[in-house]
Amino acid sequence: MSGHNKWSKIKRKKGVEDIRRGKIFTKILKEITVAVKENGPDADANPRLRLALANAKGANMPKDNIQRAIHKGSEVGGSNYIEASYEGYGPGGVAIFVECSTDNMNRTVSLVRSLFSKYGGALGTNGSLSFIFDHKGIFTIPQQARDEEAFVMQMIDAGAEDVELDEGFFTVTCKFEDFGLLQKKMEALGVEAESVGLQRIPKSSSEVDFETAKKALKLIELLEEDDDVQAVYHNMEMTEELAAQL
Repeated sequence: MSGHNKWSKIKRKKGVEDIRRGKIFTKILKEITVAVKENGPDADANPRLRLALANAKGANMPKDNIQRAIHKGSEVGGSNYIEASYEGYGPGGVAIFVECSTDNMNRTVSLVRSLFSKYGGALGTNGSLSFIFDHKGIFTIPQQARDEEAFVMQMIDAGAEDVELDEGFFTVTCKFEDFGLLQKKMEALGVEAESVGLQRIPKSSSEVDFETAKKALKLIELLEEDDDVQAVYHNMEMTEELAAQL
């Protein structure tokens, strides 16, 4: 978990620049469109859309952008996105799990395979990393004026598995099957998250040297920058020394 959280901190700082480049907006808008196509535009009856809208709010996305994405998802015809995942090993044997949403499977698998190959990795078969990653619900919540001890107890009582505070943000973790229930309890408590989602958390980590870590992170960043890729997870051990160097 420690490696995941340290990488999350790096990603959160990097996230400001991602928003400037429009990458975060692109991914959230696609998720809104897919959610509407899947279960309709009523957020109360569509948990996936409700989740995407929460992330849009956390990213300070303009309402006009959100409405256009909802309208696009409500249209008959148009692009139909296919969800796919790819699993493989990067430099130094780092396990990497890639989640995609694409309207062209051939384009996506070609890109993912070529990036793995270019950076000394290789794709595996689906399910080959199931023993490495757990599927968890993750909520990132600004501390603001919240008392740490009181908030941790409140989240545990609501069904959270773990709560950590770091650099002004609480990271609340729950089991996959408890995600929807905890999300509803947070809404009832008036707790607004900066980001919400189901993520793949490594059960074990892979230690690599600095040069190998740079190659692995380059592969991860290039995967994340592609519009077909919604999320990338890894099990590289992000030590304090490595995080400082990077």
